[in-house]
This record gives sequence, C-alpha cells and structure tokens, in this order.
Amino acid sequence: MRPHVAAVYAYARMADDLADEGDVPVALRHERLDEWLDWLRACLEGGGTPSAVSRRGTVLDARTSAMAPAIFLALGSTIRECNLPPSLFEDLVSAFRQDITVHRYASWPALLDYCRRSANPVGRLVLRIAGRQDAALDDASDAVCTALQLTNFWQDLAVDWRRGRLYVPAEEHEAAGASLASLDREEWTNAWGLALTRCGERTRALFERGRTVADAVHGRLRWELRATWLGGMRILERLECGGYDVFRQRPSLRASDVPPIAWRALRWQR
Repeated sequence: MRPHVAAVYAYARMADDLADEGDVPVALRHERLDEWLDWLRACLEGGGTPSAVSRRGTVLDARTSAMAPAIFLALGSTIRECNLPPSLFEDLVSAFRQDITVHRYASWPALLDYCRRSANPVGRLVLRIAGRQDAALDDASDAVCTALQLTNFWQDLAVDWRRGRLYVPAEEHEAAGASLASLDREEWTNAWGLALTRCGERTRALFERGRTVADAVHGRLRWELRATWLGGMRILERLECGGYDVFRQRPSLRASDVPPIAWRALRWQR
C-alpha cells in the first residue's frame, strides 16, 4: 500500500500548495490548478505517460513543473492498479480551488460540503487502495475524515483568524451571540465558548459514527486508523477541557501522548 498512498499524497500535497501560495495572484493559482487537472487527465488517457502536457508551455513554477512527470507517472499506475475513481482526485482540487477565495462559511451544509471534497476523498482512496469498496464503510470513513478536519479547524481557529479565515459557520456563532470583534482582540468570550461547544458536539458525534472504519480493515492499516481516531479524539478532549480557548493555548499531541494512545489502541473494543 505504501507506494500507492505516497502517490496520492504527492498529488494532493502539491495541489494544495498550488492553491495556498498567498503571494501568487489569484488568477495564476487557478490557472495552475487547471494545469494540474490537465496532468491528471493526461496520465489517465495516456497510459501513465502524460508527455503531451510536459511538452507544452506551463504556468507551473519550476519546482512543480520538474516534479509533475514523476508524480503523475506514479499516480497513473496507482489509479489503474487500484481502480481508483478519478472523481475523488477532482474533488480534492475543487476544494483547494475553493480555499483561494472562500474564507468563511455561512452554514453547516456549506462547511460539510467543503469537507466532503477536501477531507473525505482521502479516506475513500485509502480504503480503495486497501481493496475495500463498501457503501457503509465509505460512510464511516467520511464521518471520521470530516471529524478530523473539523477538529483541526477548532484547534487552529486563532491561527486561521489571523490569516483572515474562519471555519465556524456563521449560523452557529451568530446563534450564540459571539462577536467577531472579540476575535480581533483575541478575547475569548462565553459566547464563543458556547458556539465551539456546539461545534465540538457535532464533531464528537461524527467521530463516534465513523469509529467502525477501524474495525473493518486488517493489518497495519487497522492499527493506524485506530491511532488516528484516538489522536483526533484526544485533541477534541483537550479543546473541551480548555473551553476551546485556543488564543490562550493551542492543544496538540506530544510525545507523552504516544503511550496512552497505544494502550487504548491495544484495548480497543469493537
């Protein structure tokens, strides 16, 4: 599995970098993502050698342009060997493209649709690489991937706000009476604590809904999924204990967390 996962990661990592180059004009970032999709289509249509794209003019930076042939040669082989749906790769790029211009979300459906395209495809691709294709398993994987991404949003709220981003849906913080001005002052209020508590409850429910994905696979992947689930829940628990005040302290996993996570993985109950 490792070479196939590495190929998927290289594709996603590079596409994310293309979208996240803040000093590059917005129009050029969109053009670079268009070209990234051209590479994807070429590697699927050309038997793994996207030479037609590599010979023409490019808008990619020199480093990405140099790496693209090897990335897509490996990715094309992985897609064919594991029968991976190209739509999942397109979904990832659509989410990265959205990141360029969308920095806030009005509602939960809008935010969850973003997670559907930015996080969930990764879990589904890993399952396909592991030889698993099952609707119920996909649903469990989607729940965990979305929960992990939401946890990261709550964990990085302070960092994201300083960069002009906010992933707490407006309908949630407005219902709690939370003021955006308090975030500018880096002042954590009871209203923001209430809004994030509600966000955390949704996130915990998604973790619980998706827990079974770690029981449906075998070998090393089973242990990795258990550890990933437990690590995400541990961050969420720390956020809860700190009242979600990430301006005061951003919770993270440390070396000291490894033994308890390993112990819980060993004592995991189906």
